[in-house]
Amino acid sequence: MKGAGKFTRYIPIPQPTLMVGPGSSARMGEVIAGFGHSKVLIVTDGVISKLGLLKGVQDALHAGGTKTVVFDKITPDAPIPLIEEGLDFCREHDCDAIVAFGGGSSMDASKAIAIAMTNPKPLRSLAGYFKGRSNPLPIYAVPTTAGTGSEVTVAAVISDPSREDKVVIIDPRLVPKMAALDASLMTGLPPHVTAATGIDALTHAVESFVGNWATPYTNGMALAATGLIFENLRTCYRDGGNLAAREKMSLASTYAGLAFTRANVGYVHAIAHQFGGKYHTPHGLANAIMLPHVLRYSAPAIQKQLAQLAVRAKLGDDSERDDKLAEKFLDAVEELNRDLGIPLYLDKLQEADIPALAKAACYEAHTGYPVPKYMTQKQCEALIRQVLPPATKSSPTTATGKAVAKPAVRKAAAKKSSSK
Repeated sequence: MKGAGKFTRYIPIPQPTLMVGPGSSARMGEVIAGFGHSKVLIVTDGVISKLGLLKGVQDALHAGGTKTVVFDKITPDAPIPLIEEGLDFCREHDCDAIVAFGGGSSMDASKAIAIAMTNPKPLRSLAGYFKGRSNPLPIYAVPTTAGTGSEVTVAAVISDPSREDKVVIIDPRLVPKMAALDASLMTGLPPHVTAATGIDALTHAVESFVGNWATPYTNGMALAATGLIFENLRTCYRDGGNLAAREKMSLASTYAGLAFTRANVGYVHAIAHQFGGKYHTPHGLANAIMLPHVLRYSAPAIQKQLAQLAVRAKLGDDSERDDKLAEKFLDAVEELNRDLGIPLYLDKLQEADIPALAKAACYEAHTGYPVPKYMTQKQCEALIRQVLPPATKSSPTTATGKAVAKPAVRKAAAKKSSSK
């Protein structure tokens, strides 16, 4: 797949029709019913199904004469065997369209089912770029989290438990035809989910903005997303029922999705994908833990971009020096993580796993992502080691791979030096 990611910079990528506002999912159902589908598969998880959140879109589809069936077994980081079960369910009920209703896992599973329905081959063989010859089933999206941006992206990311890795299917035809940004469906999200998915959206915006494939269009989307996230994510975390803030976060997620589906991502995602494959760490949480570390590593190469992000986040103004603004943005990301309760460490991370994780992350990044500052495997290992739980650490290291003395050791060394 080396270099294939560049194709997404130049090929036409459709954008879904967006419906925004409370109740927009039901309104989208009314529109879909007019398209003549005989039976629509709704792909979601058990919690959403039990909460009755599907009622609006289902009632609208039924009123328009369109039958529905529900596959509600989706789990976080949906694995291939589960998606194959959903695929069999779709075939059994002879569905001719799919409504993806939920978070990123439901979106990704829906896309995988849609393309596998019309291209009968093992899911793993669809991994990569443009592997499906036939058009997938039409997809319509109702995101219930503000983070993945999958409602506007070309990719489906699914888990392969047999290999402990992620499978990425990329095809512009996987972009949903329509998406409903219905903030009323997001008010019940737990704070920790709001936090992780919100930083996921920020990661999409930031990595697309600082990468080497950024364009004026993607920059505009990324900056808009960044501003909205800094203005509204804390509010959503503290007051989940705030519809105005929820709606702005849903727009931020979509804008960030539009940015990274063109400009792509970087080392944060490359490392997070390895955490998800190995430890089943939720993708947004993995991104949130790694984002501050990768940004500080890359900072010397992206100072100007970080300064622009700081201005958009209202952390300063253009009259300040870029280095000062860049530092403000780096500090603000760390402060935002603290305010949202994002952990400093990945609790499942093991020292023995780090070399393999770093090797896989570097391979992913170096064969498909426009990273602004390359790192070696050793540097990547050191970066990952920064999120190793303290109880399992031996000797802390920097992203350059050099050992860092503990604070007490540094103080003792300084005292000894001053006495000479």
